[in-house]
Amino acid sequence: MNDKKIIIIAEAGVNHNGNLEMARRMVVEAKKAGADYVKFQTAVPELVISSIAPKAAYQKETTGEGESQLDMCRAIHLPVTDYAGLADLCKVEGIGFMSTPFDLVSIDVLSEIGMDYWKIPSGEITNLPYLRKIASKGGKVIMSTGMSEIDEIEAAVDVLESGGIARDNITLLHCNTQYPTPMADVNLKAMECLAEIGVGAVGYSDHTVGITVPIAAAAMGARVIEKHFTLDKNLPGPDHRASLDPVELASMVNAIREVEAALGDGKKRVTESERPNIEVARKSIVAARDIKAGEILTEENITVKRPGNGLSPMLWDKVTGTVAKRDFAYDSLIEL
Repeated sequence: MNDKKIIIIAEAGVNHNGNLEMARRMVVEAKKAGADYVKFQTAVPELVISSIAPKAAYQKETTGEGESQLDMCRAIHLPVTDYAGLADLCKVEGIGFMSTPFDLVSIDVLSEIGMDYWKIPSGEITNLPYLRKIASKGGKVIMSTGMSEIDEIEAAVDVLESGGIARDNITLLHCNTQYPTPMADVNLKAMECLAEIGVGAVGYSDHTVGITVPIAAAAMGARVIEKHFTLDKNLPGPDHRASLDPVELASMVNAIREVEAALGDGKKRVTESERPNIEVARKSIVAARDIKAGEILTEENITVKRPGNGLSPMLWDKVTGTVAKRDFAYDSLIEL
């Protein structure tokens, strides 16, 4: 994990609605917005979803109840053979390629393509055969932790580690899987809890409306930020309404980069931009009235005023009681 830069993942997911040309446009838009990676979701729907699996409540709200979860996913997933071309396009556009595998076949497909990170979704955190296969591939892992208790997360990390993935190569993303997530359920402070597990880094995968929460997560120290985006929020499909459009995605990226710059290195010191203000805003010891040479400097004839280019008021006790070596006009800087 690059400790010097927050990794921003533009989650295209299945917001291409199974249309390859739309997926290619999403690569271009993610790059234009400034994201580091564009991420898709790779699946053979029949290997992921049984014929009796119900839709989630939010999926029913966005896509209706007339089709099964399996039929919905068949319609919005690309063939696994399309992802190599998307990875090639990412190289051409200069943006990182990622895709989340949802089954063992998809893991093999993506392994052949090659990615900087494996992305494990929240729903697979208790899938032991899946976790073992990811671990067998090696490399770096980013794992979302929605719907999970700490002991489940620790168990998944242990599986990955025992399979050969170093803990330092694991990033845990705090996440809530409700689309959209109610603000009362976001619980960004849970990132602190994840950090105690002792992995390489902690981040945040966001499903709230808008860009406020991922920006706050960046300010709290998230090293990875993941956010869904779409070409058009009005498109049919389960995730579009809880996604950002390209303009909003760019705004989020810019805001996170500003937060990142503002966080700094944590060392308190005078910055070069504010150094000229020292003379303007601080104060010096000055004459409170005309003072003749030989007078004793007291609290009655000296005071503290701007500018700050003379004796510091912190020397007040050393100055009072001394003898004026020369005349000082009203408001002039006192010299020892």
